[in-house]
Amino acid sequence: MYDRSLHPQVNAILAQAGMGLEDNLFYARVMANVATLRKLYRELYEEHPLCEQGFEQLLRVIADAARNRPAFLKAKDEQKAQKDHWFLSNEIAGMSLYVDRFCGDLKQLGNKLDYFQQLGVNFLHLMPLFQSPPNESDGGYAVSDFRKVDERFGSLDDLKNLIQRMSESGMYVMLDIVLNHTSHHHEWALRAKKGETKYQDYYYFYEDRRLPDLFEKTMPEIFPESAPGSFTYVEECNQWAMTVFHNYQWDLNYTNPQVLCEMLDTILFYANLGVDVLRIDAPAFIWKQLGTTCQNLPQAHTILKIIKLCVESATPGMALLGEAIVAPKEIMKYFGTDEFTARECDFAYNATQMATQWDALATGDVRLMLASQPDLLQKPFGTSWITYTRCHDDIGLGYEDAAIKQAGFTPFDHRKFIKDFYSGEVEYSPAKGALFSVNPKTQDARISGTLASLCGLEKALESKNEAELELAIRRILLMQACSFFIGGVPMLFYGDELGYTNDYSYLKDPAKSYDNRWMHRPIIDWKKNQKAEKAGTVEHRIFAATKRLLDLRKSLPVVADVKNLYWLTTHHHQHVAGFIRTLGEHKLACLFNFSSQTVHLYTGIIREQGIHGALFDHWKNETCFLEADGSFLKIEPYSFLLLEAR
Repeated sequence: MYDRSLHPQVNAILAQAGMGLEDNLFYARVMANVATLRKLYRELYEEHPLCEQGFEQLLRVIADAARNRPAFLKAKDEQKAQKDHWFLSNEIAGMSLYVDRFCGDLKQLGNKLDYFQQLGVNFLHLMPLFQSPPNESDGGYAVSDFRKVDERFGSLDDLKNLIQRMSESGMYVMLDIVLNHTSHHHEWALRAKKGETKYQDYYYFYEDRRLPDLFEKTMPEIFPESAPGSFTYVEECNQWAMTVFHNYQWDLNYTNPQVLCEMLDTILFYANLGVDVLRIDAPAFIWKQLGTTCQNLPQAHTILKIIKLCVESATPGMALLGEAIVAPKEIMKYFGTDEFTARECDFAYNATQMATQWDALATGDVRLMLASQPDLLQKPFGTSWITYTRCHDDIGLGYEDAAIKQAGFTPFDHRKFIKDFYSGEVEYSPAKGALFSVNPKTQDARISGTLASLCGLEKALESKNEAELELAIRRILLMQACSFFIGGVPMLFYGDELGYTNDYSYLKDPAKSYDNRWMHRPIIDWKKNQKAEKAGTVEHRIFAATKRLLDLRKSLPVVADVKNLYWLTTHHHQHVAGFIRTLGEHKLACLFNFSSQTVHLYTGIIREQGIHGALFDHWKNETCFLEADGSFLKIEPYSFLLLEAR
């Protein structure tokens, strides 16, 4: 909605920023968004004494970012705009990696671009790169300087050069922004420790335990084993700081509008480096309110909407990913609601699908996965998932009790079985993982371990059992194929493309030994990687198959994420998950057998969707025929079919 009163204010700010009206596209975007932006801003800060001053500062931040945006990025913005939701394409496939553990530093990563192109990956998520204390880094999520690349990775110029090379090669990059907190070594925190009121107001500081104790009555513990409680005593200034994650990570206070402006300036700084997707870490936590869980509050969504409008105005080529690992009904809110539908975050992680795939692999039963789909299918057009089988974090079991009951299980017993299965407590389990962050009060826990080790490869290699080795590889490919074809941008975790098993070297590092998630964050051995070139090796078998899956995905426009997914009801075959992707006249039926049994699937469930006659299986590279009623499709244990009607 146009607001004439804002027009002269915007003109004055642009003039002061040294910008004329010649950039018509930017000017049009600002004028289209500014009234809505002010409305959202006032929802948060109307009662704050710095409200008007803060809003003017916000507009200056947008203007400065637009003025400083390099010409090649403005051109790239326009190219993306012409594609209309460029990130929905089936031609984008990603990998998430730690630069130092993958290859050393940013310069070396630039020399590995051919490796990604050979595999079929054109989108890299570089795990946190910015300065963090070596022994209190939380894997880089405790940032002490948002503008300085940590020296172990190189320099800011090295990062700029890498992004430039990737852009020239047609590759995309995703970086993290940690909005919820800073390291207690950040300049703001250091000045707060010295007693500077301005910077103490950037955080949640309390002189005694009265309010912290009230907060903790309703705030769940995030890391009950290693970091119990949500507040830490700061000896230097004799106060208590809110530290929801670890005692060295101080939560930022977004009830202070200056904090929002500071962090927005950093977001747009990253955009002008050439970042294509910005991963907003832990957005569910960014607003705190007494008497609540301090998670997923409406004000957190208001902040994300403000960020989206600012990015859309100044640096429109950058998409936003909200890293909210919450229940499906809750995660839909991160895509935006009501008039902001599809105008909050562009991406979210499909954590529910990831978790239910692991559930299906353990049980051989897909009913829980199917029970979760009605909520997941509510994702609005114009937004997308990051789909994955494994990431740097643990595997949570946070799917809803209602879905577990709908699938025919008892929630507590079912979760206990899944935890026991992947941590080695079930005798027949092929998995070799470990429980992470066990809560002694509730027995809640998550799961650590690489894709390969959780799928049985580590045990198979130890026992030198060829039959088990074959099944382990099948499980790996089944898991990857389901996440590749279900819709969204597939994100491999580095090492999974070669079947890396658990790396136990973290136990020798005091800075990591307390956190078993490091077992699935391997140090890459490039001699081992060379085995991918040698036919018959485990590395070659997994790499070549993963590459083939990615190549198939890129060749099939029907897999683009354009809200074209329909789940099949597989009736009595609870072992098989199936869905159909449709685009125009093209239909692709994807069937996944999560059990150790050969399944004969009744073909009527596919014919009911108008798919009949000759079907080409893209994976087996052969044609099969759907005959009259009474015919069945044979699906081997831990196998899948990708059937296109011809």
